[in-house]
Amino acid sequence: MRVVLFAVLIASPLVAQEVAVPTASAADAPICTDRPTKSNFACTVPKGLFQIESDGLTWLTNNSGGTRSDQLLFTNPTFKYGLGDSSDIQINWVPFTRIRSRNAAGTVSTLSGIGDVTVRFKQRLTSPDGAFQLAILPFVKLPTARAGIGNGKLEGGVAVPINISVPGGWTVTLGPQLDVLADADGQGRHAGFTGLINIARQFGNFTLYNEIWTSQNFDPAGTVQQYSYDVSLAWLPRPTMQFDVGANVGLNRNTPDLVGYVGISTRF
Repeated sequence: MRVVLFAVLIASPLVAQEVAVPTASAADAPICTDRPTKSNFACTVPKGLFQIESDGLTWLTNNSGGTRSDQLLFTNPTFKYGLGDSSDIQINWVPFTRIRSRNAAGTVSTLSGIGDVTVRFKQRLTSPDGAFQLAILPFVKLPTARAGIGNGKLEGGVAVPINISVPGGWTVTLGPQLDVLADADGQGRHAGFTGLINIARQFGNFTLYNEIWTSQNFDPAGTVQQYSYDVSLAWLPRPTMQFDVGANVGLNRNTPDLVGYVGISTRF
C-alpha cells in the first residue's frame, strides 16, 4: 500500500499545469509557509504583517519493544511577524499534548501538559523572485514542558532553507540543519544534524509535497538515527489562507511509525 500511495502521489503532478510553488515574500504574493512537512522555505513574512501556521490536530504512534505509544498534539501554532523586507521572528508552542503508553503487560499510563517553546529568526539572503533562494534560520528551544514531554534542557541550532525552482513548475527544497542538543544523561551538549530533500509541484490551488527526511543525533551514549518519508497536500482557497493534510511514515525503528496531521495557515 505504501508503494502504491507513493507512486500515485509522485505521478499526479505530472499531469498538472506548470505553476510555481509559492515562495515569494511580497505582501501581494500568495502565502508562503514553513509547513506542511518538516521542510522550511526561504521566504519570510512581509514587513509589518502577521502569520499563523498551525496543526489543527496531530497524532503520533509508535511501537517499540512491546510498548505502543500514542501522542496527540492539540494544535501546534507558530506565530510569525515580518520585521523587514527579508526577515521575520517566529514563536512556536504546543499549548497541550497528551501521551498514552501501553506496555507488553497491558499496563497503561498517560501524561499530559504543555510543550516546549521554540523561538526562531529567519533572514532571507537572496532575491525573493530568483530561481535560487537561500535563508538562515537560527532557533532556540526553551524548556517549558514537564518531564516526560520535554527533556528540561535549553537546546538550539541553525537551519539553512534552500529553494530551487526547476523547469516544469517544480520546486526542490533542501534543509540542512545543525543542532546543539542536551546529552541523554543531562551532563553536557552534543551535535546533531537534520537533513531533507523535498520535491513539490503546484496544480491549480493545490500543492503536493514529497519529502525524505533524516535526523542524526550524535549523543555520547550512542548515535540515534531517524528516517521518514513525508507526504502532504496543501490547498489555497484564497491567497492569504492555506489548509493542509499530511502524513510522515517512519522508515526505521527509532522513528515514529506514523504521524498524521491537518493544519491551517493565514496571513493578516
